[in-house]
Amino acid sequence: MRKTPSRDPSPRADVPVSSEAWAEEILQGLARQGDAPLDIAEGALALAAFDSPTDRLVFYRDHLSTMEQDLTAAMSKADIESQDAALRLVAINHVLFGLHGYSGDRDTYDDLQNANIIRVIDRRRGLPVALGILMMHLARSQGWNMQGLDFPGHFLLRFEVEGERIIVDPFDGGVPLDAPALRALLKATAGNDAELQARHYEPVSDRDVLLRLQNNIKLRLIKDQRVEEAAHIVESMLLLAPDRPTLWRESGLMNAHIGKVRTAIAALETYLQTETRDGHRREVATLVDELRSSLH
Repeated sequence: MRKTPSRDPSPRADVPVSSEAWAEEILQGLARQGDAPLDIAEGALALAAFDSPTDRLVFYRDHLSTMEQDLTAAMSKADIESQDAALRLVAINHVLFGLHGYSGDRDTYDDLQNANIIRVIDRRRGLPVALGILMMHLARSQGWNMQGLDFPGHFLLRFEVEGERIIVDPFDGGVPLDAPALRALLKATAGNDAELQARHYEPVSDRDVLLRLQNNIKLRLIKDQRVEEAAHIVESMLLLAPDRPTLWRESGLMNAHIGKVRTAIAALETYLQTETRDGHRREVATLVDELRSSLH
């Protein structure tokens, strides 16, 4: 069974640490792991600390550990190997949504705090992907297999135990979804013509789950025309996924928009080095030439 990777480096309570520097180191370390399974809660905490520096890293990491211990205690009352996926899911839901009072934020869904795991822990409310990350963390602390799904419009989880598979909605208290419920959810988010396909049941990498978390913040900031803040979010995404050309393009365009021309040129040049599609490269190369001319 796969356990959550050990957390290293660890900020100690007796040693002052810059949360932003710690976050940058963690994200770069996760980037080196590529699309392998990650310590996903640690990644989410690093993204949150990079975006909103805090001096309470130890508190948040201890909270995650406390929930792990609560789940272990809940499962120790029975023979774990005899518990099927449904009963194990009940235990996860009991700890996260019962003991610790987490819930989906339906009242202020678009609040940026709902995608920052630090603020999610503070408020006990969040978006589907944020709550899903906490559920994944708890499941994996027991060596159980829980992954994010490539489901459009609403983040879901796939929980597997010895060949038994359950699709889970973390936003609705970890409720399991059958095919009719999934079909209804898909049509609600993607339109009445949408139909369930095999890809909707396929897991995505942990890195993609973390990028989806940040993408929620980025899109809301862009919608509010807070482009400089959105560019900072993309910077955190690039620490985690420097191999994604589209992120370098986004960084370049945003920095050009806010007048950071040299930063924009550097980002777009990196994009040109990694992008293989000729049409996209020509468009960006023209923009780079225009930006260079504006410096003279």
